[in-house]
Amino acid sequence: MLKFFAQRAVRFIAVLFAICVVSFVFLGAIPGNPVQVLLGQHASRADIERVTHDLQLDKPWYVRLGAYLAQVAHGNLGTSLADHQPVVRKLAEYFPATVELALAAMIVAIVIGVPAGIIAALNHRKPLDTLVTSGALLGVSIPVFWLGWMLLFLLAYEPTKIGLNLFPAGGRLDIRYDFPAHTHFMTIDALLAGDWPAFADAMSHLVLPAITLATIPMAIVAKMTRAGMLEVLRTDYVRTAKAKGLGAWAVVVKHGLRNALIPIVTVIGLQTGLLLGGAVLTESIFSWPGVGRLAFEAISNRDYPLINGAVLLFATTFVVVNLIVDLLYAALDPRIRYA
Repeated sequence: MLKFFAQRAVRFIAVLFAICVVSFVFLGAIPGNPVQVLLGQHASRADIERVTHDLQLDKPWYVRLGAYLAQVAHGNLGTSLADHQPVVRKLAEYFPATVELALAAMIVAIVIGVPAGIIAALNHRKPLDTLVTSGALLGVSIPVFWLGWMLLFLLAYEPTKIGLNLFPAGGRLDIRYDFPAHTHFMTIDALLAGDWPAFADAMSHLVLPAITLATIPMAIVAKMTRAGMLEVLRTDYVRTAKAKGLGAWAVVVKHGLRNALIPIVTVIGLQTGLLLGGAVLTESIFSWPGVGRLAFEAISNRDYPLINGAVLLFATTFVVVNLIVDLLYAALDPRIRYA
């Protein structure tokens, strides 16, 4: 196990190093001057040259890359060009919102996708199977931005015309609620403060963006669960379990689903990593103050330090999630051991 973690640590450092270099070089190759965007259209040439020199953007790319790698090695991701705030502080401020939204979306995807896949497998080539597979295809095909706007229009804007406030149009919490931020997860902090109305309000803000973000992972999880269950239900040990007179629950869950979990967990891990990597469209539509929306604004402003920091955070999150998935393999399948 120690050797496994040592190998993963080396890979982790190598991946982050490669991501840092590639991100820095590609951003530097993009045409345009971030100082021009920062100072505006009417900035004088003297001001542009002065700020460019202050930000060391007039130095060769390899010199700036070496300085940036040295900063990252010391845990310093630089300072945002837009508001001169440390990048680490901004990412730490916005990342909990992305984590909360991504986890809520994955809970929705798992709670609906796994049972739907099991039902489709148990009713292979029957109307229920057709319904689930068609729904999964539809879930993958619907554009996220269209679904988000439709949910906002139908469940947030239109009900207000008849005096119903079903769901808020955006944000994480109504301004009338105030409680200490211990974890920066609105739902958890509201529970810790014992403020149940605030908890209900935070949950209502979470519903529409979580459903929007969960659509594609839910469809993929359902399809993978269906495929895995169909394969397992044809095996000899499942037929033997049925012949012994075991109940449907024991056959499906204990002997079927348990042995089909490896590919399902793999898909869930990959989708979780992608969601934590920044749900840019969803966060923008619902005004969700997460890293995805922050990265979009940074790209619009050519805020290179913030873009590099966001990319590095996305890569770190994806690698960590994949490590957790690998560890879950050993917990789910006793034949897998990391020696």
